[in-house]
Amino acid sequence: MNTSESLRVGLIQTRTPATHAAALAHVAPLVREAIAGGAQFVLTPECTNVVQKDRSKLLPILAALEDDIVVNGLREIAAETGTWIDVGSALVRREDGEKAANRQVVIDPTGAIVATYDKLHMFDVDLPTGETARESSAYAPGEQAVVVETPLAKFGLTICYDMRFPALHRALALGGATVLTAPAAFTRPTGEAHWDVLLRARAIETGSFVIAAAQGGFHEDGRGTWGRSIAIGPWGEVIGKLDHDEPGVLLADLDLPAADKARAAIPVLQNARPFVGP
Repeated sequence: MNTSESLRVGLIQTRTPATHAAALAHVAPLVREAIAGGAQFVLTPECTNVVQKDRSKLLPILAALEDDIVVNGLREIAAETGTWIDVGSALVRREDGEKAANRQVVIDPTGAIVATYDKLHMFDVDLPTGETARESSAYAPGEQAVVVETPLAKFGLTICYDMRFPALHRALALGGATVLTAPAAFTRPTGEAHWDVLLRARAIETGSFVIAAAQGGFHEDGRGTWGRSIAIGPWGEVIGKLDHDEPGVLLADLDLPAADKARAAIPVLQNARPFVGP
């Protein structure tokens, strides 16, 4: 555990371009800005390495994780600066060659990849605005919840749409995580209605910190994302938030013992009971 009991996190808000080279040029200076501001753990958004909603254009340009230039560029920064960097998600070619993976990648201060998590829940929806999404047409869902133990804290990994599934967050908290990641590329209609309240609910019901780094604004491919990156404490309080969609950095200081205090005050993780469904 981090002996200082305080952890400064840097949440990176991007408007990721449609090519990998441009994406790295976009995100790298923001990551460096967060580190210069004292961030010990840096989280980037979902789709950090490329945003391209046309699947026929996206899938042919995806690389395997070990060959992705954005991930490797951030690994170099981690090693150079001695900082933990969590690539909120990279869209990568799966090892079996079938479909792609929406994969979170945790990099340690030596530049080594120490954990990965494939997004569990696929966003397949028809919105009232006429927008449609079929993540399952391009991505294979993960099957494993992941908690990463670091000298800073224990982190539970989630990605975007996962935030609508409380059982995952409860499992991560029961697995020892006190900081839950929520990198996202949230749609604008659902973001405006649900972003803050969902994230605060996940924090309150697990007694955890929730850190959410977001894509924001209108992208080259025409997609619109919500932004408003946010850090939330285990009592549901907003520790810090960006109030816009523009690329930027949010620095937030987490008082780590607050998670234990919240869980002791409202011990829902211990008090839950099995029950028979209706």
